[in-house]
Amino acid sequence: MAARKEKYSQPMRGSRIAVAIGIGIVLGCVFAFLFPHGLFTPTPPIQSRRLSKSNLQVDSSSCESTERMNMLKADIMGLSEKNAELKKQLRALTEKLRLAEMGKDHAQKQVMVLGEPHKAGPFGTVKGLRTNPTVVPDESVNPRLAKILAEVALTKELIVVLANSNVKDMLKVQVSSIKKVGILNYLVVALDDVIADFCKSNDVSFYKRDPDEGIDSVARVGGNHAVSGLKFRILREFLQLGYSVLLSDVDIVYLQDPFDHFYKDSDVESMTDGHNNMTAYGYNDVFDEPAMGWARYAHTMRIWVYNSGFFYIRPTLPSIELLDRVANRLTHQPNSWDQAVFNEELFFPSHPGYVGLHAAKRTLDYYLFMNSKVLFKTVRKDAKLKRLKPVIVHINYHPNKLPRMEAVVEFYINGKQDALDSFPDGSE
Repeated sequence: MAARKEKYSQPMRGSRIAVAIGIGIVLGCVFAFLFPHGLFTPTPPIQSRRLSKSNLQVDSSSCESTERMNMLKADIMGLSEKNAELKKQLRALTEKLRLAEMGKDHAQKQVMVLGEPHKAGPFGTVKGLRTNPTVVPDESVNPRLAKILAEVALTKELIVVLANSNVKDMLKVQVSSIKKVGILNYLVVALDDVIADFCKSNDVSFYKRDPDEGIDSVARVGGNHAVSGLKFRILREFLQLGYSVLLSDVDIVYLQDPFDHFYKDSDVESMTDGHNNMTAYGYNDVFDEPAMGWARYAHTMRIWVYNSGFFYIRPTLPSIELLDRVANRLTHQPNSWDQAVFNEELFFPSHPGYVGLHAAKRTLDYYLFMNSKVLFKTVRKDAKLKRLKPVIVHINYHPNKLPRMEAVVEFYINGKQDALDSFPDGSE
């Protein structure tokens, strides 16, 4: 019985094992299907950390995006303003080009250059432009002259005198008066070696130009008028270098520092050949033509000419244009008088076939900047006027220049009251 029992129990134990194995396989398949990554996977914490990190990145990106947007907005505003300014400049340049193509006159171009248009103020308060801007100095024009001027003209202005050996005696009188007044910014343009040697021996600043046959031929043998015509070509370099120049003939005696008496608000300030208020400053001259009946009287404006032997000129574009115009005409019209050409270019208005010069000008006080007609015909005969001390006396009306210059020195500097009495009013 016991044996039979053992015989039956062995097969049953094997079948149970087989069933358990089968059940295990089935459960394994089921769990493998339901939980492919296993029951205890680290995935959820990792995902959580990723989400947390992602949230931080989103917050950080959000802040950076706000700052970036603000920067972009600021850039856009800056570019918009710059674009508006460029458009404004483009409109201004386009307008300038349009005016240039239309051939508008120099004054209109100058207004465009000087700045924006202005509204007119109340009645009686509006003042036009009087003082033109100076040019930008260009030392490359003449480095040697630039070095000399830097030493002589510390205030960027100086007296310039052209002289050759023909006028040496008058130059001596002038240099003596210059030294008595104490004027330091004085320069002689020596047109020959005689004058250069004179300046060296008398401690006078001078400048001798580089050889130029066109100028040197006149400088060597030219008379007073011929030499006077050279100044318009020579002065150009002084203005290009940025210096204001008081151009002076040699037949002038200095009694005061002239730079203390210039207004310096115009392109040109010149002494006049006029001898009273009307002739010096202008007047209404009525022309009578009886054949016209009711319209027989025609009103004209008259003024006596500026003296081209004594004028203060600022380094402006109109000033340089004036020198160019006069020098060009004197070159092509050799029989012209430089003073006549100088005044025609200054005063003649624009008209068909001719564009006038737009230069500001001022007439100097004829009692302070005195010509020899005023002195010998009026001043020396008037007790009150004789007490007036002029800035300069220019012996421009009389051919016997040297003795009259010496007489002026005796009268005004040495105090000899009868020094002027022996001369006639006019020329002898």
